[in-house]
Amino acid sequence: MWFVNLLQWLHDTPFSITMRESVWAEPIVETIHVLTLTLFVGFAFLLDLRLLGVCLRSRPVSQVLHKLNPFLFVGFAIMIVTGVFLFCGDPPSFYSTIFFKIKMIFLVLAGLNVLIFNATIGRKVAEWDMAPETPRAAKVAAVISIVLWVAIVAAGRAIAYDLPPPS
Repeated sequence: MWFVNLLQWLHDTPFSITMRESVWAEPIVETIHVLTLTLFVGFAFLLDLRLLGVCLRSRPVSQVLHKLNPFLFVGFAIMIVTGVFLFCGDPPSFYSTIFFKIKMIFLVLAGLNVLIFNATIGRKVAEWDMAPETPRAAKVAAVISIVLWVAIVAAGRAIAYDLPPPS
């Protein structure tokens, strides 16, 4: 019950009201969210495809990580902030959809995938950086990443079709 009360409190804040009632707030935030998502997923897929040995094979993985990580971190941060802003527009409605819950679960799993990669095989990238074949664990992490980000995008898109009509 406390969580429902928290969602209702958030719904009634001035920021939430602005997100719902402003002609420009929601479309601007949504546009930033989608454009940042596009860039982030593009860079994430580029890294995943390198780990799978599909592209950039002549470049060491460490170099690809070094070049892409700043964009991935900034892009992810902007996506999280804009996603929270969008959620604030109508927290009870968003939380009531199954697709929102699925998206959140997949986001947590994607984060865990990155943490596990960095704590295990990613920590030893210097040992296999120039090897002709990427280690199986790195490839598994890449496939999991691709699957999760496709699912996150699909669930995010489905939220709009599952929301109750505006009152």
